[in-house]
Amino acid sequence: MSSALTDLFPHPIVQAPMAGGVSVPQLAAAVAEAGGLGFLAAGYKTADGMYQEIKQLRGLTGRPFGVNLFMPQPEQADPAAVEVYANQLAGEAAWYETELGDPDSGRDDGYDAKLAVLLDNPVPVASFHFGCPAREVLESLARAGTFTLVTATTVDEALAVQRAGAGAVIVQGVEAGGHQGTHRDNPEADGAGIGLLSLLAQVREAVTLPIVAAGGLMRGSQIAAVLAAGASAAQLGTAFVATPESGANAVHKQALTNPLFVRTELTRAFSGRPARGLVNRFMREHGPYAPAAYPEVHHLTSPLRKAAAKAGDAQGMALWAGQGHRMARELPAGQLVQTLADEVGAAKTALSGGGAR
Repeated sequence: MSSALTDLFPHPIVQAPMAGGVSVPQLAAAVAEAGGLGFLAAGYKTADGMYQEIKQLRGLTGRPFGVNLFMPQPEQADPAAVEVYANQLAGEAAWYETELGDPDSGRDDGYDAKLAVLLDNPVPVASFHFGCPAREVLESLARAGTFTLVTATTVDEALAVQRAGAGAVIVQGVEAGGHQGTHRDNPEADGAGIGLLSLLAQVREAVTLPIVAAGGLMRGSQIAAVLAAGASAAQLGTAFVATPESGANAVHKQALTNPLFVRTELTRAFSGRPARGLVNRFMREHGPYAPAAYPEVHHLTSPLRKAAAKAGDAQGMALWAGQGHRMARELPAGQLVQTLADEVGAAKTALSGGGAR
């Protein structure tokens, strides 16, 4: 099964699907053309919007690519807590001269409609975040010729992915930028995330599925390390944010290496679910008070984040980034893939003793 995945792309490099406009067709195509696995992010898009991006990507490359879906979320938010947080954000709305979003704008992210599109127009790879699809869903996609991956952040989640019949598991360490792909959002587990190498070793001993390792990876030497630890490939997100093909806001790209932003933290401030980003004013002021309420808080803060981005105000934006963000390189995506692949090769040679003098 490992070869069924890695035969799709020559280099063991997967470009993470980053929702919110970062993982655009141009980025996925550039990565795929260079020999990595490019990904589209269907999160926060309509089913038709996803379909149009798939069509656009197919016009840019004939290479395999992936599409990522968010799983529907259970109703667990406390409406009173969301209302209290909305009141706290009133000053932000006034500052950015916008209205807060409607927290009840939907929680399934058009999941069923997007699945229908992927079954009618199969793509080479599909991955899932925020939970694990039912076995019937994964089997239907497999019959359509789609290889499936599901994110896991614990051994128990990885075992659930294996039981459901996924083709591979994406093991996401706590170092990863953006949202943690936990299957169930448990506020009591905040701060209890496991680092990638420790988690990878534990999952490798627990499941027989191929593993894609994700979390803070920015250099080929790190990719070689996770491959040596049992992963079949590595998934990188933050490393691709700074590329010219990325759809990330220019302020976001510049912030990755701006000395003003010295560290990252997991926060619920922007979405109500733990996500890692550069620590800025919004995160410091609102993070401690944000409720466990996804996607309600995401919908609530959406206009604020858009207004901050339009104003070029990095202090009000969700600057998603992994712990390795200071190592970001402003290379074209295809060149970055090749550079990473060369670094993997050099690291493997050194590990095998071929680099000794």
